[in-house]
Amino acid sequence: MAHNNNHTHLHGQALPKVLLLLPNPCFAQVEANNSHKFHFLKAWASPLPQDQFLETHAGSVQVLLSSSIGPPITAQILHSLPSLKLLVTISAGLDHIDLAECRARGVAIASASKIFAEDVADMAVGLLLDVMRNISASDRFVRDGFWVSKGDFALGSKIGGKRVGIVGLGNIGLEVAKRLEALGCNILYNSRKKKAFVSYPFFPDVCELAANSDVLVICCGLTAQTHHMINKKVLLALGREGVIVNVGRGAIIDEKEMVQCLVRGEIGGAGLDVFENEPHAPKELFALDNVVLSPHHAVLTPECFTALRELVAGNLEAFFSNKPLLSQVENN
Repeated sequence: MAHNNNHTHLHGQALPKVLLLLPNPCFAQVEANNSHKFHFLKAWASPLPQDQFLETHAGSVQVLLSSSIGPPITAQILHSLPSLKLLVTISAGLDHIDLAECRARGVAIASASKIFAEDVADMAVGLLLDVMRNISASDRFVRDGFWVSKGDFALGSKIGGKRVGIVGLGNIGLEVAKRLEALGCNILYNSRKKKAFVSYPFFPDVCELAANSDVLVICCGLTAQTHHMINKKVLLALGREGVIVNVGRGAIIDEKEMVQCLVRGEIGGAGLDVFENEPHAPKELFALDNVVLSPHHAVLTPECFTALRELVAGNLEAFFSNKPLLSQVENN
């Protein structure tokens, strides 16, 4: 999707304006590398309150850069930017954006989900291996001197042959499937729609998927439909030996119910990179050896940040050159 734009790169004309609401290290780097091409408007650096700042630039701002960290992009913000044509977000998830309002206003969205897919999939597989083979727990066992004082450590689980149910077979889910197939796992999935290009068994009902899986890996986005989709019923269907891995968003799982299931031994273990009330993780999980916790950093690799900066700059270049966006999201 491309748009006509009066600003060009010709000398003597104003640079195209790009709006930033909050400071962000990725955007700072994009600005440092591209300040000769675009005029970056920083709302936080203005003495004006944000609403007045937006009003001042309402007629000229066509692009907004956003991230899932910080306040959401609400209908109110979109309403105050009537000239907005493009929202570039550096997150894979879109739960911080009012998608319906963007759709109604014809605002295109470019996301970073393809950039993140491999790193997030690596983390999902890492968490699964860690929980099932007791890697973090056995590390503590050795460091605490228990190998000497207590002897044998608890057995882990074989990975090959396990049935892994992937919830959300998008960019990330497909990368998870590819990695786990290589480890000899059998892949099943639940998604909004059946994917014609894969032969994995499809389960339209997530509870049925859980009942047929040894491990559930949550890779979908957070929406009104997926909020608390993994509830007590799904967790009990997964069962006492079942493991859950979440690299999606914390609120896709009913966290209170999951904590109870783990504490009571009603599910076998969990590998969690995301939580409902970040940065707060449930303290009840801290003492459990069958739970591996990570501070929502599945995407945090230097290579990922470099690719992200290039993607943001590439999307800006494409938009202002009237070319197709590099990573447009389907929002229909």
